[in-house]
Amino acid sequence: MPEPKPNRTNTTKATDASHSSPQSHPSHPEGFIPPHGGYENLLSYQKSQIIYDATVRFCDRFIDKKSRTHDQMVQAARSGNKNIGEGSQMSGTSKESELKLVNVARGSLEELLGDYQDYLRQRRRLQWDKNSREALFVRKLGARPNTSYRSYETYIETRAPEVVANILICLIHQANYLLDQQLRRLEQDFLKEGGLRERMTRARLAARSRQDPPR
Repeated sequence: MPEPKPNRTNTTKATDASHSSPQSHPSHPEGFIPPHGGYENLLSYQKSQIIYDATVRFCDRFIDKKSRTHDQMVQAARSGNKNIGEGSQMSGTSKESELKLVNVARGSLEELLGDYQDYLRQRRRLQWDKNSREALFVRKLGARPNTSYRSYETYIETRAPEVVANILICLIHQANYLLDQQLRRLEQDFLKEGGLRERMTRARLAARSRQDPPR
């Protein structure tokens, strides 16, 4: 990774083409509980897991462990990751809960984004411009397949705090973009298929029609 040359502050969402939104569930006329779980394959979950691990290391390296900020940042990163998984697992019986939990994850990462921006501003360090050499490097790295914390470990473990904070800001923008796409898809799925009660009703009517064919 090139050594950072700070630019003017101008944040944006990462829009790498490889970060597609999750696929919607098809209709399931034979039952009312659709496929669910499998959140480990969601790009939003994978990205948020990197953010969680990197935030733990950032806070351990640069934030006093006894401070409230340390705990708040780690908990925000954890919430951003775990609520995606919990929402995915609950989606089989409650699309409403999935929407709520994914939105909680989105809000937690937005809170964490503010913490990193505060860190830079309060120490009079500049945030990378979205088109800076450093930001483009992080975005390109994030577009590679099968990225994990190990993909960023060298930079998170060895670079100066302002560099690590900027890397995390780039990652959070990428994760937030993915979650925004995911929320829109979940909204479309809910409008198309409804909630659990509606699926139960359709499944019950379909079962009755098979048992009592019209005369």
